[in-house]
Formats: sequence, structure tokens, C-alpha cells
Amino acid sequence: MTIDDVTAIAGRALFLIIKVSAPVLLVSLVIGLIISIFQTVTSIQEQTLTFVPKIISVFVALMILGHWMLNSMTEFMTELWSNFSLYIS
Repeated sequence: MTIDDVTAIAGRALFLIIKVSAPVLLVSLVIGLIISIFQTVTSIQEQTLTFVPKIISVFVALMILGHWMLNSMTEFMTELWSNFSLYIS
């Protein structure tokens, strides 16, 4: 196994991390933006107002996308373990 192989596996792993975490982070970003616009319009400057809707939206996103996220990570790990004999040589 060469350094290029290790770099390729690490690159694929990092891309998978970004791909899997991006939808949940985008949901949190959009909800935070909507709430900050609401706070600006209504002049409500409560710092804790953003936490509850963000937490609820992240949990909903995880419930909806969790199956896809887990399948993506499982496929990657299964591929790594199935090619383990190639990495040893």
C-alpha cells in the first residue's frame, strides 16, 4: 500500500463526511437565518430563541435523512473491509 492509496482513501473519507453532514448543517443554517430575520423584523433580541427551532429541525432532518446517511457510511466501510487484503500487500 502506497502513500497515494492512503491519501485516496482519506480523501474519499473526508468527502463522505462532508456529503453526509452537509444536509443537516444546511437545515440548521437556513433555520438560523430565518429566525434571525424574524428577530430583526420584530426587534426581539432573545439569544435563546434560536436554539429550540434549530434543535427540532436538526432532529427532523436526522430522522428523514438518517437512513441515507447510515447507508452511505456503511457502504464505505464495507468497501474498505472487503478490500482489506489489497491494502496489506
